[in-house]
Amino acid sequence: MTQNIRQAEGLLRDIPKPEEKILPVDGETNVLITSALPYCNNVPHLGNIIGSTLSADVFARYNRTRNRRTLYVCGADEYGTATETQALKEGLTPRELCDKYNVLHVETYKWFELGFDHFGRTSTPLHTEICQDIYLNLLHNGFLERQEKDQTYCEDCGKFLADRFVEGTCPHCGADDARGDQCDVCSRTLDAVDLINPRCLVNRTHKVTTRSSSHMYAKLDALQPRVEEWIKRSWKAGKWSPNAVINADGEIIDARLKSGLRPSPVTRDLSWGVPVPTVEGEDDHGMKGKVLYVWFDAPIGYPSITANYTSEWKRWWFNHENVRLYQFMGKDNVYFHTVYFPAVLLGDGRPWTTLHHLSTTEYLNYEGGKFSKSHNRGVFGPAAKETGIPPSVWRYYLISTRPETADAMFSWADCIAANNNVLLNNFGNFVNRSLKFVASQYDSVIPDGGDAPGPLSPNDDLDADFISEVNALLKDYIDAMEAVKLRLGLQTVMLLSARGNLYLQASGLNKTLMAENPKRCAQVVSRAINLIYVLSALVHPFMPSTSAAILEQLNAPERAVPSVLSNDILAGHHISKPEHLFKRIDEKMAEVWRAKFGGAPAAATPEPSADATHVAPGMSKRKAAAAKKAADKAVAAVQDDKPKSAEVLVWEQKVAEQGQKVRELKVKPKTEETDKEVAEAVEELKKLKGELAEFQKSS
Repeated sequence: MTQNIRQAEGLLRDIPKPEEKILPVDGETNVLITSALPYCNNVPHLGNIIGSTLSADVFARYNRTRNRRTLYVCGADEYGTATETQALKEGLTPRELCDKYNVLHVETYKWFELGFDHFGRTSTPLHTEICQDIYLNLLHNGFLERQEKDQTYCEDCGKFLADRFVEGTCPHCGADDARGDQCDVCSRTLDAVDLINPRCLVNRTHKVTTRSSSHMYAKLDALQPRVEEWIKRSWKAGKWSPNAVINADGEIIDARLKSGLRPSPVTRDLSWGVPVPTVEGEDDHGMKGKVLYVWFDAPIGYPSITANYTSEWKRWWFNHENVRLYQFMGKDNVYFHTVYFPAVLLGDGRPWTTLHHLSTTEYLNYEGGKFSKSHNRGVFGPAAKETGIPPSVWRYYLISTRPETADAMFSWADCIAANNNVLLNNFGNFVNRSLKFVASQYDSVIPDGGDAPGPLSPNDDLDADFISEVNALLKDYIDAMEAVKLRLGLQTVMLLSARGNLYLQASGLNKTLMAENPKRCAQVVSRAINLIYVLSALVHPFMPSTSAAILEQLNAPERAVPSVLSNDILAGHHISKPEHLFKRIDEKMAEVWRAKFGGAPAAATPEPSADATHVAPGMSKRKAAAAKKAADKAVAAVQDDKPKSAEVLVWEQKVAEQGQKVRELKVKPKTEETDKEVAEAVEELKKLKGELAEFQKSS
C-alpha cells in the first residue's frame, strides 16, 4: 500500500530496537521516571493505578513522543513484615508468596498497557548489594548510630515480634484487637510494647514478653540542614507540585522537619529482608542476623531495579548533570521520597541523581466510599477486563479524573459518559468521519489539496483561524505535559479533536462540496487527515492502542509531537480501511457494575439483559427504578443515535470539565471560602447546561 510521508528530521518517532538498552547521552535531555513500588501482596485497585503507575506511564510515553531518551522503571516491593505476615496467613514461604503475586502484578499492568522499560523486584542479589553498600557508606560517614529499645518477644517462637505479628488491648480505647503499630478503632499509632495482654499472631496461646534489642538508626537530625537546603533547591528547579512537605510558596510545612528530625531505624529483627552487612575486622555493632528495615531498602529499589535492567545503571543514577529524575506517587509517600530517601543518599556521599520533579496525587475513591478488597468494593487488578471496557477507555477515564489537587470520585455513570460523549461522539467521530470520506469519495487515496509539504501558514486565505487555533492548542498541550499536568494535557487533546469536528462542519465537507468545489474539498480533507496524524501522537501517551489503531487506518508510521500543524501526509498516500475506534456502552450497565463491584457477593451479580425492564435479583425498589430509568435512556439513545454537531460536542466538553471542577471543590475541607467557590462553580455549571440545552433546541 503506497505511503507518501514528508521527509523531515524529527518528524517521526525514534524507536529503540527491542534488544537495545536505553542509556543517557551527555548533552541531551535524558528522562528517568519511577513510580512508587507496589507492595508485592497488595492487589492494585484503580486508585493505586492512577496514583503512580499509570500517571508515570503517560509521562514516559509523552517524553518518548518528544524523541527523548526515556527510562521508566518500577517493580514490586517484596521485603518486610507485611510479606512475612501474608505468607504466614497463606501457608507459603515469603519467596513463594512474592512469586505468586508478582504474576498478578505483571498481568494487571500489562492489561492496562503500562509500558515499563523494566518491571523488577527488590528480592534480587543486586538489590542486596546496592543496599548494603549504602548502609556501609552511611556507617563509615558517621551517619548511623546504635540504639537499644524494648520490643515484644515471643518466648515460644523464640524471636522478636514485628509490629504486625502482635495484637492486644489498646491502652487508649480498650479495643481488644489493636495491632502492634496502630489501633483501627481509635486510629492512634502505637508502640507494640504498650499493648495490654499482647498476643502472638503465629499462635495466640504463646507467651509474649518484652526484651531489649539493639538496632542501627540513621542520624536524620545531623542530615537535616543539608536535606532542607536540597528540598528548597530541587523544589525550585523541578517545579514540584505543592505537597505535604513543601507548599506552593516554597515554605517547608512538614511537621517532622519543623519540630526537628529524629534518628530513624534502618534495621529490624526479621528473617525476610536484606541482611545487615558486616565487614571482616570491623565492629558489627550487634547487627549480625538482622535485616535492613523495609522503609530503608524499598526506595533503593529504584536504582537496583535499573541495575537489573542494565549493567551500566550508574550512567542513570550517578549523572545529576545530564539526567532529570521524575517520581510519581500518592500523597502518602511524599515524606519518604522528599525527606527520608534524599537524606540517605546525601549521607551516602556519592553523586547520586536526585529528584528533579515530584508528581503526587490525592486519593481516588469509589462511588461514595473507599476501595476495599476485604469488602469486595471497587475494581481491583484483573477485574477491570471483566467489564468488557477496553483498556484505552479505562486509561482515558482514569486520567480525566486524576486527583491532582483534591480527592476524586470514581463513578460508573461518568465513566460511561466519558466513553459515549467524549471518545465516541467527539474524538472517534472526527477520525472516522474524515477517513470514511477519503475511502468512499477518493478511493482511499489522499487528494492534492494544493498545500506544499511542511507547516501550514497561519495567514491562510481560508483557514487562518483553524490553523492558528490548532497551533495554539498544540502549544497548550506541550506546556501542560512539560509541567506534568496530565489531565490538562488530555483535555487539550479532546479540544483539538472537537476543533477538527467544527472545521469539517464549518467547511461543509460533503458530496456537494466535492462536486461544486473539488479543489476546496481536497484541501479540507488533506488538512483534516494531517490533524488526525497529529492527534495520533498526542493521544499516544493516554491511549496507546487507540493511537496504534489510528496509525493503522492512516497507513502511517509513528510520529513525534509537532509544534505546529503541517502537511505531512501528502497527496497520493493510500489509507487503510476505516474502522470505529470506540463502541457505545449501554448506560444501564452502570447499575449492573455497581452491583458487581459494590460489595455484593459475586454470585448475586446481575447479568445484563436485552429487556430494558430487567431487575436484578435482590435489587431494591429504588435501585430497580434507577436501573429502569437508565435502561430506558439507553434504549432511546440507541434509537436516536445521530452524530452530534461539533458545536454541541464543544459545549458538552465544557459542561464535563465544569462538572469535574465542581466535584473537586466539593471534596475540599469545608470553609466559608470553599463554600463560596462551590456555589459559584455550581452556578456556572447550571448556566453551561442551560446554554447547551438552548443550543440543542435551536439546532
